[in-house]
Formats: sequence, structure tokens, C-alpha cells
Amino acid sequence: MRDLMMKVLALAHQAGDAIMVIYAREFEVTMKADHSPVTEADQAAHNVIIAGLAALEGDLPILSEEATAAFTGTASEQRYWLVDPLDGTKEFIKRNDEFTVNIALIDHGQPVLGVVFAPALGIGYCAAQGEGAFKIEQQGDLVPIRVAGYPSAGQSWRVMASRSREEAAMQTWLKRLGDYQLVPMGSSLKLCLIAEGAADVYPRLGPTCLWDTAAAHAVVAEAGGRVVTLTGTSLSYSHPQQHLNPHFVVWGH
Repeated sequence: MRDLMMKVLALAHQAGDAIMVIYAREFEVTMKADHSPVTEADQAAHNVIIAGLAALEGDLPILSEEATAAFTGTASEQRYWLVDPLDGTKEFIKRNDEFTVNIALIDHGQPVLGVVFAPALGIGYCAAQGEGAFKIEQQGDLVPIRVAGYPSAGQSWRVMASRSREEAAMQTWLKRLGDYQLVPMGSSLKLCLIAEGAADVYPRLGPTCLWDTAAAHAVVAEAGGRVVTLTGTSLSYSHPQQHLNPHFVVWGH
């Protein structure tokens, strides 16, 4: 599994290179049917990833945000690739560097391998079931990471929050949490900061899709954290035809 993780990490770097070529120049922004933005960088990264995954595990179906209609369903062993070629398109358009390439391997509804790479920041995160979770530093070193656990007595909760949306329901949730400080961040990096112990919790009470969370979910899980629905069950990817996630919370303990 570690060997496969490293191959997927290399593929995410290749997709990141394709993204950065476009990031360095002017680009057009169009709107999808659901009114979310898309750029040529999304498609360029998608093309790189689809070709690369087919070479790695050619028999596994691939669900990518940029080609949902091409998904034929999970393989007989309930395994499939789940991909967001460019997570944080709004951050890409704003040019704030907080966008990622997300690639996950799903097995029986749970992510067992995940790679998150932020090409503009030069950092990434990866994990594979039973192998642990790692942060990839700018020089390429893989550093093991672990969640922080509960805040110490007298310390505030460090709460990840989206840069792109304001969630009214989140205020009610936060009142029950206690003393906290918000840490704004774009894309799936919010989950990864919890995995590395730089934040404690991320309540997501707004819409997300399966491909937004799966890769970082794998990283959080291997780092000792949890990604759970509001009823406490693990966020599931068992029904990929239903693209929307329920509301969830990422806990660093």
C-alpha cells in the first residue's frame, strides 16, 4: 500500500504541475450547471490524473468531479478511485494559493489511501491504511503527523473555517463548543491541518461533495482523527451516485 501511495503522490505532483502552468497566466472562468466555477486547470489536472490512474490500476473505476457521467459504478470488490483534480477552484481564481489536488482510493465505503497536494504552496499530505499519515515538506521529505488531541485546560479550541462560505448554522454549533478561535483556510487543507495537529476541529454544516473530502479523510483517519456525521457515524463513500456529503465534523482526537 505504501508503494501505491508514493505512486499516487507522484501523480498528484504531475497534476499540480499542469495546474501551475495555467495559474501562471491569465485563464477563463466558466460556470457549471450547479453554478460552481470551473477553469481549464480543472480539466488539465483531470486529464493527467485519469491517464495516470489507469496506468496504475486500470481495472478500477474512477469518479472525478470533472467527469461524473463517465463513472460506471464501483468495482465488484467495492473499490474505486475518487478524485477532485482541483479542489478550491474559488481559491485558485482568487490566487490565494489554497487549492489542492485530491486523490483517494475507496474500499467498501471508506478511504484507505489519500493524497492531498497543494502545488502553489509546495506542500502535501498522504496516508495509506496501516502505514500512517505524512506531511510532505517543500523539500520533499515525508514527516509523520498526528492529531493534537483535546485542547489542554484553559486553551481555546482551534476551529477550521471556510474562506468561501459563511454558515449561519455554524454559529449555533460553536456556542456549544466553548471558547474558540477561528482558523480560516480554503479547500481540503482544513482537514489536513487537523491531521497534523495545527487545529482541533472543523464543523462543516454546508454542502460538500464526496471528492472534496475523501483524500483528506484518509489522512485524518491515519493521523488518529475522525471525520463523522452529526450522528457520530464515519463519513461514508458507499453510494458514489449520491455526490453530496451529509453535514459532518472533523475531530482531532
